[in-house]
Amino acid sequence: MIYRIAELTDWQAAQQTGFFASADLSAEGFIHASELYQVEATANRYYAGRADIVLLEIDESELWVAAVPMRREYAEARNDYFPHIFAPIPLAAVVRALPFQTGFEDQHELPRALEGLT
Repeated sequence: MIYRIAELTDWQAAQQTGFFASADLSAEGFIHASELYQVEATANRYYAGRADIVLLEIDESELWVAAVPMRREYAEARNDYFPHIFAPIPLAAVVRALPFQTGFEDQHELPRALEGLT
């Protein structure tokens, strides 16, 4: 599984179109995603204190079935490889959308449904 922190408005739009897309796809040519161990740091770096986000759990094999290109690319600023998805994500690839709330000192924590998976 890979994960995308999504703005609630983008997730709601996906319910209408059948595909998830975000501003980064048009601006950079891909949708940023994370491995599970990267989710909290990504959320706290780019979405600090925001409650209008959800965490999408995405099945990589469903991306492959739908011929949606995805590859892990090195991000120098984070000194790590991150999954990049190069087309809108079909809803069939989204296993679940989890609420992503802030916890202590407005820091994001993994949703309880994912605790213990890291």
